[in-house]
Amino acid sequence: MGELAVSRLPGDVLVSIGLGSCIGLALVDRARSLAGLAHVMLPESTGTPDASSRHKFADLAVPALVDKMVALGTSATRLEAVLVGGARMFAFGGSSLDIGARNEQATLAELGKRGIKVTAKATSGTKGRTIRVHVEGGRILCKEAGGVESTLLEAA
Repeated sequence: MGELAVSRLPGDVLVSIGLGSCIGLALVDRARSLAGLAHVMLPESTGTPDASSRHKFADLAVPALVDKMVALGTSATRLEAVLVGGARMFAFGGSSLDIGARNEQATLAELGKRGIKVTAKATSGTKGRTIRVHVEGGRILCKEAGGVESTLLEAA
């Protein structure tokens, strides 16, 4: 949780397992076979988080992931985003306690600031999910707990 990874190695598969209210944010440049994945736990940071926890927050993880992708050789305008997770894992409380929805909204807002289009989403609901990002071609798969794996984004 709160991790971030990027790759340009063709055989790599980036994975976030057990995404409940967290958002798995995949950024891909399918033409160049570059991929990144962040596991966002909370919508925004408060104060100055230490280096080990800064990728937990949408407001810090999204720009960090974009920067790492650009360092691999792409530009923000070439990136496609896929979001997985953002479930409502607890049935109590009002919408202000729906951390999954708040994580999704914060992540979408940060992507919007950078002009990055969202190509696919598998968000909300009440079940956890797993995301798999195949670096070569940018194929992205999602599996809901107890469900069947499906393709959210085909390889280029």
